[in-house]
Amino acid sequence: MSEASQTITEAYAFACMRCGHAWEQSYEITHHTDARGRPFVTYHADGERVPSPLTRPTCLNCGEHVVRIMRSGQVRSAVKGWESHYH
Repeated sequence: MSEASQTITEAYAFACMRCGHAWEQSYEITHHTDARGRPFVTYHADGERVPSPLTRPTCLNCGEHVVRIMRSGQVRSAVKGWESHYH
């Protein structure tokens, strides 16, 4: 059993450095305390529990893990930078 202490919403922008796919996702992040008093965090996206987006993100397009993580709203500038560098 755990006690939920705080839930916040955070959004991140992602850009795959392999295929150029870019996307944004919002997460409900809940901080818990387990029965022994140890903190842990759970992440939910679109109502489903998901792994932390900060730990080995996966490209939704090609499945690779070479993904840049940025603050929300940064997808467009990252894609432009990627395109100018690789095309």
